[in-house]
Order: sequence, then C-alpha cells, then structure tokens
Amino acid sequence: MFQVEESRTGYSLLNRLPQVQLTRLMRRMQRVPLSAKQVLHHAHDPIDFAYFLESGIAAILVVLQNGASAEVGVVGREGMVGLPIVWGGRSSHTEAMVLTAGTALRISRADLGAELKHNPGLMRLILDFMMGFYAQVSQTAACNGHHTLDQRLARWLLLAHDRSDGDDLELTQEFLSMMLCVHRPAISLAASSLQRDGAIEYHRGHIKIVDRDCLEDSSCECYLAAQQPVRHVSAPTYSGPASLGPQPYGRAQRSSAQRSPSYAQKH
Repeated sequence: MFQVEESRTGYSLLNRLPQVQLTRLMRRMQRVPLSAKQVLHHAHDPIDFAYFLESGIAAILVVLQNGASAEVGVVGREGMVGLPIVWGGRSSHTEAMVLTAGTALRISRADLGAELKHNPGLMRLILDFMMGFYAQVSQTAACNGHHTLDQRLARWLLLAHDRSDGDDLELTQEFLSMMLCVHRPAISLAASSLQRDGAIEYHRGHIKIVDRDCLEDSSCECYLAAQQPVRHVSAPTYSGPASLGPQPYGRAQRSSAQRSPSYAQKH
C-alpha cells in the first residue's frame, strides 16, 4: 500500500483530484505491474478489480464464440479498466487484455464503490473518461467499415503512440491483426506501405514512429474525431511539478475548420 507522502501519482487523470481526495483514494490502491497478454478481466466473469493505468496499453475486446477477438477500444493512462464496477455491474461482455507492459493502480470493487460514494470529483473524472471512450468505440466502428487498412493502421498506431512514453512500440503482428480484424500478411503489407512513406520503421514485433506528421497524414479523420473528447481529460489541473503528468493526448493541433462535415450537413 502507499504511504501518505506518495499520494501524488504520475497518472494524469487522478492528478486532477484535489490533494485530500487523492490521498484518501491512494490509501485504498496498490501499484501492480502489467505484462503483455495479461488478461485483466474475462468476458462474463466477475470483475474484482479496477485498474487505473499509469503506463502501458490495454485493449477492450469482444470475444466471439469461435474464439476470434475484435478490438473495440484501447485504454492508456487517460482512463481505467473495469468500468462496469462504476455503475454496479459485476461483469462485462468484453475482455480486457494488456497489449504493452506497464503499471497500474489497482483498487478492489468494494473499495472503489465506497470511494465513489464520498468522492464526487472522482465520479466526474470517470464519467468524463467514459464519454471519451464511447466516442473512441463509436469512431472505431465507423472507421473499420469505411476506411482502408493503411488508414486504419495509421489511426491505431497514433492512438498507441499517444498512450506511450516514447516512439518505440513493441507490437507483434498477432496483436495488430487482432486489433484490426485482418490476417497477419495484410498487416505486413500495410506496415510496409507506411514504412515506405517514411512514417514508421517496422521490424518483426517492433514499430518505431519516425515521422508523426506523416503518420497523421496517412490516417483518416477518425483519429482526431476520437481524440477530441479525451484531450481535456488528460490535461491535469493540479499545479504541482509538471513532470508528474504526461503531455495531453492528441499531439497534432488542427483547427476546427478542418473537421469533416456531419452526416446531416452533407445530406
């Protein structure tokens, strides 16, 4: 468990809490390591813990009867895994699996439920994250149905880059094919295309973001659309040391004039 003097965390969402609320919350939490392929909760099984990620990336997956999986969203340090606990649910129809290793602050179902009753600020922050995550899930569905694999891969790599501490991503073809619902050879072709464009360097199990602007140009509008709702969530309000929190998500800044028109506007 944490000591009182360790009540500030580098995790950006929790840094928005006032000191008194955060100190009480941290007494209920435990920092745990996350390893790649670790399942944080299985579909339809009881969810015993919520995880507030400090580093690393987790994917939320829908698992089909034939064993195939499809990613519906990714979570980094802007959010949490175990959302059903917030509204009293005991399980989820989705599975949560770690993609890249990191650490998380873990809290039990009972402790989180008790904290939410006395910490309205925490509830507001989680609801903010839920809104942003819903936007990401919705945009992912649209993207998968209407955009090319090259665009979808670029979008996904941008999401992963935003949730990473550097430009190097340890992501296997197995993970990427599962995330994008395609066969591995298709991932290899799409990654090679982005490499030829100078956006990434790609080797088996390793991707380095070389030119962020080029990668954004290779993506579709879905990246920016999904990132807009979480930018304010990831910007800490705490006025302590700047090094405690990551940079706000969505590193590219584009004007509202560049946003795509809505369906109603086009029809």
